[in-house]
Amino acid sequence: MLLSPDVSAGGSAAIAADSWLFDTASDDVDTHCANLGRWRLDYDQISCGAFRGTFTEVRLPGLQVFRETTSQKVRQYGLLGSDSFGIALPWNTQTDINFNGACMSPGNVITCFDAEVDMCTPPEFELRGVVMDAALMEKTLAALQIELPEGLWHQLRELKTDPDAIDRVRRLLIYVHQIVAQTPQILDDVAARQHLEDNLLSEIIDLLPTLQPCDDLRGGNARKRLVERACALMLARPDEPMSILDVCKGVGASRRKLNYCFQDVLGSNPIHYLRAVRLNRVRRELKQCIDEQIGVYDIAVKWGFWHFSQFSLDYKRHFAELPSETLRRARMLHS
Repeated sequence: MLLSPDVSAGGSAAIAADSWLFDTASDDVDTHCANLGRWRLDYDQISCGAFRGTFTEVRLPGLQVFRETTSQKVRQYGLLGSDSFGIALPWNTQTDINFNGACMSPGNVITCFDAEVDMCTPPEFELRGVVMDAALMEKTLAALQIELPEGLWHQLRELKTDPDAIDRVRRLLIYVHQIVAQTPQILDDVAARQHLEDNLLSEIIDLLPTLQPCDDLRGGNARKRLVERACALMLARPDEPMSILDVCKGVGASRRKLNYCFQDVLGSNPIHYLRAVRLNRVRRELKQCIDEQIGVYDIAVKWGFWHFSQFSLDYKRHFAELPSETLRRARMLHS
């Protein structure tokens, strides 16, 4: 399960000679996503400012240990990979993480048992964790006669657990990244990598039986469905943005209800979120535009930005560069 880094625009990557380590940094949110390799995720940048992201993956024989940082608020959606199990710890943050229609409590963990990912993470966010094959995890649990709490498979969940158990996992994750930073040659040895994996797997297996669901999936899913319907309506005709009143009528909800559902699911209000998504779509098209007959204005209008001077200001505020700079760089890369 090797990553295929894309360092063509705004990124850099380093891979150890024997490919047990992948380390990358990027100043573009889409390049950052491309560098996630087997993770099939898309990110939309929601907050304004220059993006910086890093991703480090230590590849052990049967699992991967990762560390990710993102400087801006982003919505992450997609898959960790086919049939994957992941457990992740938000690192040094007290800021809200939104998913499953709710805000995550500090100190809890995120688990993904062969499920889609959809969450919003705050600015200056760091996430550390472990990803492995879900079938292997299921087989291991069965062999050890360990049963998970009901309703975890095929779900992305916020879970509370025994503080001592999670602290042991946290210390191991710190140790892994200390090795990467200070003495990476230790993991050139296959036996050392296997020993580290055994320790990680042991602590995670000890942690799993203590997991307790703490999110209200029923209420969260209802809010999420309403937000998804609203987003679909708002993006159905991107060149003719709908008013919030029309969106409320379309989904059968009051403006107040729509606002708090967006806040719970995406950590943003509908107007701000829609503008951010449309700006992200413009940026992606600009980065792929090689037709000299198509200019910035043509793409901006396609996504409902009719007042060009205001669009340019909004775009620069959001991405810390003018749209013409994005297009010029893209064409230089494709020339």
